[in-house]
Amino acid sequence: MGMIPLSLYIHMPWCVQKCPYCDFNSHNIKQAPQYEHYIEHLLADLACDLPLTAQRPIHSVFIGGGTPSLFSASLIERLLSEVQTYLPFEPGAEVTIEANPNSADADNFAGYIHAGINRISIGVQSFQPDKLTKLGRIHNPLEAIQAAKLAQSLPLRSFNTDLMHGLPNQSLADALYDLQQAIDLSPPHLSWYQLTIEPNTLFGSKPPILPNDDLLWDIYEQGDQLLTAHGYHQYETSAYAKTGMQCAHNLNYWQFGDYLGIGCGAHGKLTQADGSIIRTIKTRHPKGYMEGRYLEKSYLVPQDELPFEFFMNQFRLFEPAPKARFEQRTSLPLSRLDKPISLALQKGYITEDNDYWYLTKHGKLFLNSLLELFL
Repeated sequence: MGMIPLSLYIHMPWCVQKCPYCDFNSHNIKQAPQYEHYIEHLLADLACDLPLTAQRPIHSVFIGGGTPSLFSASLIERLLSEVQTYLPFEPGAEVTIEANPNSADADNFAGYIHAGINRISIGVQSFQPDKLTKLGRIHNPLEAIQAAKLAQSLPLRSFNTDLMHGLPNQSLADALYDLQQAIDLSPPHLSWYQLTIEPNTLFGSKPPILPNDDLLWDIYEQGDQLLTAHGYHQYETSAYAKTGMQCAHNLNYWQFGDYLGIGCGAHGKLTQADGSIIRTIKTRHPKGYMEGRYLEKSYLVPQDELPFEFFMNQFRLFEPAPKARFEQRTSLPLSRLDKPISLALQKGYITEDNDYWYLTKHGKLFLNSLLELFL
């Protein structure tokens, strides 16, 4: 399978306001952030991690947040061009930036393309004003529609719309309305995921009333049918794409590829020449990060944990899992899996042939039980 692909994740930590459901590492803008200064620190952070990369070219880039579209197109252009003086991009590398749909962010879209972005992920979440208000979003439905239409008209490789379901007081009709609105905009990629209440969020301390399990199942089942009928294929737990339009960056995560993480709170996973895997975690708060304290901790992943980690990622995907990929990306022999694979086959969670493991419908339903076999 050749060299393990290396992706780059860049975290931009600021938001205009923190959404009540969000547990990502994001910080409200209390005063004008030093955006240019932050770019300099990102590049210094990258330089510190270079010895861990074996100078591999970058397979994909994802600029996430926070709200990356608070950064001007000229700053993003400077960042991407300077990153490539350290590590070149593979020919045709996917380069994504997350953006909110409000007008100010959409104004940047053409500039981002000039800067080297070829994929934009638009955080829509809902097309209903009351749901957007409840979620603390700062755009309205019309802005979301206009942003998606703008993305459609620009020379991008692809764009994604992020949509949530299982929202407070959401009915089946509400959820399907949102989905149909998104489908009508014809994004090549659609992330459709269920709202979960996370600790250390506003919703965590004051939980809203969410749909019950029966309603959640109806929303998922009918939504899945609607997406399938319109040519979208579910390739991952919460992602759908038109044929050939899967997100290369996310695929690399789930296929247990490598990724370099720079910016506040970013995580990295880097395979070394001897087959060992190092994880890195960067300083979460902008204050410490902007003082040059980039690395919070790094550690070697114990070999015993690698089978669980591999399958926890791989089984998020609905594609067959190549046996050769396990050996290449963990540096472990297949014989290490004899017992758990035998149990997984017995229980009907997977089937196999000489080259692949296949997740069954039963395995999808009992994924946690399947993964526990590898602990």
